[in-house]
Amino acid sequence: MERKVSLKDIAQKVGVSTALVSYVLNNKRENRVSKELARRIRETAAEMNYRTNQVARSLKTNKTYTIGLIVADIANSFSSGLARIIEDEAEQHQYTVIYSSNDENAHKCGKLIDTLLDRKVDGLIIAPPAFSEHQLIYLQQQRVPFVLVDRYFPDLPTNYVALDNYGMAFKGIEHLIQVGCRRIGMITYKTELHHLQERRRGYTAALKKHRLPVSKKLVREVDIKLETTAIENAIDSLLSGEEPVDGLLFSANNIALAGLKYISTLPVKVPDQLAIVSFDETEALEFFYAPFAYIKQPLPEMGRLATHLLLESIEKGSATTQVNLEGELILKKPYAPR
Repeated sequence: MERKVSLKDIAQKVGVSTALVSYVLNNKRENRVSKELARRIRETAAEMNYRTNQVARSLKTNKTYTIGLIVADIANSFSSGLARIIEDEAEQHQYTVIYSSNDENAHKCGKLIDTLLDRKVDGLIIAPPAFSEHQLIYLQQQRVPFVLVDRYFPDLPTNYVALDNYGMAFKGIEHLIQVGCRRIGMITYKTELHHLQERRRGYTAALKKHRLPVSKKLVREVDIKLETTAIENAIDSLLSGEEPVDGLLFSANNIALAGLKYISTLPVKVPDQLAIVSFDETEALEFFYAPFAYIKQPLPEMGRLATHLLLESIEKGSATTQVNLEGELILKKPYAPR
């Protein structure tokens, strides 16, 4: 069997101490090492096919260098995009990410947390479902480092990184008003999740500011498990009657995906008769026949910042940090085939 390359082997080849090699390869701040020397050590380690002895490293540091990530649904483009950013960022710091989906189910989320803790992860990044506050309180009591991402509970002091959902919904509705809409509807999930409630609050505040109709009849709620027929029925009801809506806000990308697909089959012209704003971007919307606006979340910043906050909490603990990031309103032009 081929002998594994050790830190001592690398040190002898470069002509430095074993401690210095360990210092560089463990990704610590290299304030005491020149960039050139650090580069030589890393290149030599790569040439010699050096692999970290993870077991020995864990025993020495009392860490597993793994992070647990719990998203709502890894099949959703928002969740998968966020997971990839977090995975790449964690890898830069020699951490591995184990991720899973809670399916917007608090009981399942609790089981996933228990499983990840049994695997001795060093910390957790969680997009929590509704009614999971008690699980987060348990983590705090056990002093498990964690950061919430995308959503949070306003009455629970935790680290989190999320979108300014109120402000971006407000901006989206003002866009619809600026293009001439005067009767604006909204289709959203029926849920207690704070970030979606904030989107509804932003919708209402923008209408009130511009003295436009605010009515429960203009808002349709669908189950968060997402039945396509429920979204289609919601659209039919908002477009029917003597006063159909001329503007529409979709509060999530899955709602937008089903909604735009259905609207493309209706005898309604977008954007002339119906202007649309949705939350989040997804490649599946690229082929919609007409322009519409969507609110782009800063996924790279959200994922990197959540990872940094968690690693900082793992390494040295930290004061509670709560960040609401600003998104960007994008005008999506129709796909033009070549």
